[in-house]
Amino acid sequence: MMSPFKRYLAEEIALDHVEGLIPRREALRRLALLGLGLPAATALLAACGAGAEATLGATPAPSPSPGTGAPASPAGPEPLPTQAVTFAGPEGTTLRGAWAKAREPKGAVLVIHENRGLNDHTRSVAGRLAASGYSSLALDLLSREGGTESFDDTAQATAKLGEIPPERFVADMKTALGELARREEGAKLGMVGFCFGGGMTWLLLANREPRLSAAAPFYGPLPEGADFSGDQAAVLGIYAERDDRVNATRDAARAALEKSGLTYEIVTYPGVGHAFFNDTGQRYDAQAAAQAYQRLIDWFGTYLA
Repeated sequence: MMSPFKRYLAEEIALDHVEGLIPRREALRRLALLGLGLPAATALLAACGAGAEATLGATPAPSPSPGTGAPASPAGPEPLPTQAVTFAGPEGTTLRGAWAKAREPKGAVLVIHENRGLNDHTRSVAGRLAASGYSSLALDLLSREGGTESFDDTAQATAKLGEIPPERFVADMKTALGELARREEGAKLGMVGFCFGGGMTWLLLANREPRLSAAAPFYGPLPEGADFSGDQAAVLGIYAERDDRVNATRDAARAALEKSGLTYEIVTYPGVGHAFFNDTGQRYDAQAAAQAYQRLIDWFGTYLA
């Protein structure tokens, strides 16, 4: 049986195909890397494209931000430079990441990448957060495989993420929080993750991480049976209106947060789709991304101060 996170990754590929972001042949190749045979992959694409709106989010995608082919302008300030770092991981392993030091730190933030691994976009997010006053460590969840750059293409990186057990992700993220605390001694710790990384943010919260003072999962899937009892973090959940697949877990996230007694806010941005914050992607919405970034910085300003 396919694990929940592997299913999420497979549905991401199917949705990309339905919305015209990748051709059918490429979608089948990526699904094969995830371990789906041709019949199962074909069935998934058909379900996503023919009447599975409620489960796979086949709401029509918004148009990309207008432009003339020039690179999109990212939300937030000009990023500070990041530095590639390594540090000791669990069980004698070595973890990798990108470190961005704020000039006058107001807090420290762990950044978790999307399903393509640690790339320049995620490094840029860490750099922007540092420019906003929050020293940031972007963790590579493929560190134990030699890092994201060790894969020939992003589809292979995605497939490998689908093979890793959640327990390993939790252990690596907890270790990265420790490294973050070491680098910014005495700072309150926050976390932000996008897409797959949003799911990782929910996952860490569901595994009792009391060191977090603030967390912001961006359009991430909630793990089944998530329980946030014992956490201390103030949680900002960011969603996109045209993202039915992830939004299907939004009510459960709200209920779990309510039950735990955590401070939280759930925000859904109208008229935009999944991954609207990623300025390197075709679903990028500059206006919504700018608003979400400012809300994120305001949230950290309140709960990491």
